[in-house]
Amino acid sequence: MILSANITEKSFGNSLLYTDVTVEIDENEKVGLIGRNGTGKSTLFHILNGDDIDFQGKLHVKSGAIVISSRQEHHGHEDKTALEYIQGDLPEYQKLTHIISTYPDRMGDNTRLIQEYTDALERFGELGYYEIEEDIKQAFEKYQIDPAFMHKSLGELSGGQKRMVELIKVQRSRGHLALVDEPTNHMDYVAKDSFISWLKATKEAVLVITHDRDVLDNVDRMIEIRDGVSYSFNGNYHEYLKSNKGKVTSELGTYDQVQKRIKSLEQQAAQSHRMRYKARTPNAVRRFRAQEEKALAEIEELKKVEKPSFWIDQDTAASMRNSSAEAYDKYKATNIKVRTRKKTSDGSDRSLIQVEKLSLGYDNMPLFTNMSFSLREGERLRIHGRNGAGKTTLIKALVSEVKELSYGSQVLGGKIEVEKALQIGVYEQEINPIYLKMHLSEAIEHIYTDRELSITNQGVKQLLNDYLFDPVEDAEKPVEQLSGGQKARLQLIAMLANDPQILVLDEPTNHLDLPSIEELENALVPYHGAILYVSHDSFFADKIGGETIAIGK
Repeated sequence: MILSANITEKSFGNSLLYTDVTVEIDENEKVGLIGRNGTGKSTLFHILNGDDIDFQGKLHVKSGAIVISSRQEHHGHEDKTALEYIQGDLPEYQKLTHIISTYPDRMGDNTRLIQEYTDALERFGELGYYEIEEDIKQAFEKYQIDPAFMHKSLGELSGGQKRMVELIKVQRSRGHLALVDEPTNHMDYVAKDSFISWLKATKEAVLVITHDRDVLDNVDRMIEIRDGVSYSFNGNYHEYLKSNKGKVTSELGTYDQVQKRIKSLEQQAAQSHRMRYKARTPNAVRRFRAQEEKALAEIEELKKVEKPSFWIDQDTAASMRNSSAEAYDKYKATNIKVRTRKKTSDGSDRSLIQVEKLSLGYDNMPLFTNMSFSLREGERLRIHGRNGAGKTTLIKALVSEVKELSYGSQVLGGKIEVEKALQIGVYEQEINPIYLKMHLSEAIEHIYTDRELSITNQGVKQLLNDYLFDPVEDAEKPVEQLSGGQKARLQLIAMLANDPQILVLDEPTNHLDLPSIEELENALVPYHGAILYVSHDSFFADKIGGETIAIGK
């Protein structure tokens, strides 16, 4: 075993995050870590990589094992070039480089320093660091990224390019265990396929936080964090769905029996209470009081049993027996409530967008040329292509045309025509910076007023509740402090605020947990307006459907 951890308590202030989380990883094992947003998956990574030691429990890493961890955020590293960033995180690279570059000027005849210098040279060669820049260049080329990006600062790179830098760093580190956090968010399909190929082939153990079902279908085991406790499931995503059904069905049965027992005891207590006041002898009064107190005492104990967070994917839930299905519908975990229009605005399926022989680019250099398509009410259209091919540029141009703004890109040919007064909802990869300093409730109010829509305080609270925010605590939280999943839910609120006739979604499943992804899919399937989307999630694309148009090479 390369790593084992048993965390018996982890808290943030008065909030208890874990009560019994166990993680055990064998050499060469590929493990997927899942859980609802806010269950502490990233916190667990910080514990496992040693950054967070404020917990109760034990963490053991095999002696001599090298643990490599990816980052989601790059605050403090924005000015480093991609090459400098990768090199700086490689095992022993900085220490060895320091010895090799500084010892010749100061070691003189010092035998100890000479030996340390000689050892450093040998170790530097063993790790392949003399060729590191060429290795990284080849990795960029392998993933079809211009090697010139090696020398660009991280702050200049897109979200997908940063993900690729993290992937190259983890692969080139050649550690014994890689901790990888949401690796495929913002990745295009080529990069994603490359990551999955590496995941299957690498000899190092990998623990990956992800809700990407394509990735989860290629792991050996899954760990789910739920209600402060960890659960281990052998097999990949499809095997997890089967095992999860059995586990949740069993938990449902147990919890349902507890609730039925409480109801029965409440009836017994009420009956004993009535009989006590009707009793005519002291012995009878004492007997009925004892029966009532006994029932109430058992009720008090049973009510200490907390309701588990029940979730079963909808396809599996559809195959449940009636009694289990009824219990699941009664007790299942609260999910986001996504409300979309189900009917046409005037009963017609009219054309909303027409793109004819469009070419867009910058500085007279086209990103793509001669693109043509139309989108009618009720239709779905998927834009598919590599990062940098122009998908986001196209989306921005379409939105700008609807809102009568300048494109930001250069029209090198063709045109975009849109229906007048078209209401459009946009799900973007990044939160608009103007909202980051606002409190969440303030940001929601601003989203509505910016669209000349009215919303009451009660309406804001209802939206917070619908999207699984705490209407009291989360309402006053600055948007910049929200988790990735919470920001994604805020994006959904913004997208649907004006009851749009067309939805434009740019990688909408990034950061959403599995139940929220399923709820989004369920809301989009019956949506009668048009949908134009970019997604490298094959499960999502299969669910939403529609024609696919390739952009770029």
